[in-house]
Amino acid sequence: MKNFEYAEPRTESEMLDLLSPELDATVLLAGGTDLVPLMKKMIVTPNRVVNIGQVGSIRQIEPDPSGGVRIGAAVNLDTFLDSPLTDAYPAIKQAIQGISSIQHQAQSTIGGELLRRPACWYFRSGHGLLAKDGRLVDEGDNRYHAILGNHGPAKFVNASRLAPPLISLAAQIRVIGPGTEDEQLLRLEDLYCTPRHESQRENMLQPNQVLTHVILPPDEGRLSAAYEVRHGEGPDPPLAAAAATMRVVGGIVQDAKVAIGHVAPVPWVSADAARALLAQPISQQTAEFAGLEAVARATPLSNNGYKVQLAQVAVERAVLRAAGLDTGGF
Repeated sequence: MKNFEYAEPRTESEMLDLLSPELDATVLLAGGTDLVPLMKKMIVTPNRVVNIGQVGSIRQIEPDPSGGVRIGAAVNLDTFLDSPLTDAYPAIKQAIQGISSIQHQAQSTIGGELLRRPACWYFRSGHGLLAKDGRLVDEGDNRYHAILGNHGPAKFVNASRLAPPLISLAAQIRVIGPGTEDEQLLRLEDLYCTPRHESQRENMLQPNQVLTHVILPPDEGRLSAAYEVRHGEGPDPPLAAAAATMRVVGGIVQDAKVAIGHVAPVPWVSADAARALLAQPISQQTAEFAGLEAVARATPLSNNGYKVQLAQVAVERAVLRAAGLDTGGF
């Protein structure tokens, strides 16, 4: 691991003052479950590490003036699980419970989980985020790579397990920087992007910007759930995941949003799956059709065609789980 400066700010303004406009020159440390392994492998070699764990304003869960809930980026996952303020958002809690690691739940943070770097073994072996413009992935082992949004050089899958349920719930994020007066609210889904060059990242944050909060909208009686298809129990990422949030009136879906995880370089918002649910009663047939529509545009690589069916199943079971129906899973 390369030698680095270490800083521990107490306020948001101190935190911003410590950041650099140069990519990866300064990195933020929260739980460290993702950053520390990357530093040990010399994939990330910062000059300064800024521990944000003592910035009090981003360690709270509190009611938002909108009627929803505001969650600080440094809130640990188990704190989210235990908070009664988050009980109205079961999809997020189901995703956290799916991690199946007490250590990760206690150490990982909301912000760190949303910004987790790709698990792609080419990236983590030092071949770059795009793995030589995607050639290594196309020609090599691509079992766990993207089946959607993979026409460009980016073939990795977004690593966040919380992004799909949060996006399906129309969560927003608060971003500050580079100056103390610079603040904006964005849709969470707009945080993510698909890089075209090695100089780009998988999210829109500039090096001197910080994601400080996630804002959940008012519950308003919506149904939501998440479902992951995994190898087994434990902290390893799922093979495919999905989250569905629906507003149901008189047994008929009036509004829906479906997000799929671990299938594309970004959390994949499936407008086709949402349209398949609209004006329909929630049933096994409706959920199955939504799953089929979600993967209708998939373009699997040479070794990951199996993920198409897994993503379809994840969407189908997320819809059924949100409605309280039998998923047919284990």
